[in-house]
Amino acid sequence: MHVADPARAERKLAQLGYYRLSGYWYPAREFDKDPATNLTKICPISGKPLRQDMFANGADFDDAVALYQFDKHLRLLMLDAIERLEVNLKTVIAHVVGYHHPMGYTDPKFIQPKYAKNFTSRGKVRNKWNEWVARQQELLNRSTEDSIEWHRRSGRPIPFWVAVEAWDFGALSRYFEMLNGTYQNQVLARFGLTDARIFARWLQEINLLRNRCAHHTRVWNQVSLNPLSALPTEPYFIALNLDGNALTRLYGLVSIVWFLLQKIAPRSNWIKTVADLVDTKPGLPGCTFASLGLPTETGFPRAAFGI
Repeated sequence: MHVADPARAERKLAQLGYYRLSGYWYPAREFDKDPATNLTKICPISGKPLRQDMFANGADFDDAVALYQFDKHLRLLMLDAIERLEVNLKTVIAHVVGYHHPMGYTDPKFIQPKYAKNFTSRGKVRNKWNEWVARQQELLNRSTEDSIEWHRRSGRPIPFWVAVEAWDFGALSRYFEMLNGTYQNQVLARFGLTDARIFARWLQEINLLRNRCAHHTRVWNQVSLNPLSALPTEPYFIALNLDGNALTRLYGLVSIVWFLLQKIAPRSNWIKTVADLVDTKPGLPGCTFASLGLPTETGFPRAAFGI
């Protein structure tokens, strides 16, 4: 790897850590191929292609650091959009269920009966509703929000619209998944949707992305084991024509997040900011736009989004 400024490289390695940075230059390492067949060897543990301890031509340390910084800016943009979605979804769910009972989040009558039933998993008796209740109570107990503290100290029950302020995105998405269909449909209507299963799946992946961003973990080329589902009859998704690569990578999630964000913030220019950033991706060997899930190597498909 070319290192133009060894002193700077030492500083960056000390600041960021060799192991963290190595994740960004890993795609620039040459594939390890079988000399007899010229086929790339596969790691028996991860099932992924093996790499040599040798970089492709053109690998530059400064580009690796630039890719790290590019990924950092991506994470911040993702968190910006996810925060808007999370706050809105909390508000909508608290209104939809809290309208019927201010303590509705503690009452299993608002959820699908199957989630309140015991089941056995790996020899252990489990109950998803009870597990969720315990988790959200833990979040409430841990919260130092003024509104929650006031209710706690005054001995008053914490109503739905206050309790949701303590929930994380995981608790929020799991609650939606468990909700009775009647209430799910009311929530979906706010986003112009009708398929609760697909929406719940979107929320799961958005939650994983949120956690990766919050914990400063690489996102630009991550792959999901479970492909997302686009809405087959929705003109927006028909126009994008997302393929299997897109639906397992960040581009697919960006497309879904933007679809939802437009419902609650129609004047947002978030997607243009994302496009501008994506087009600045450093040109480290092996670090392609396809790794983001984009359809071509020409950059962000602005025309497909009308920008």
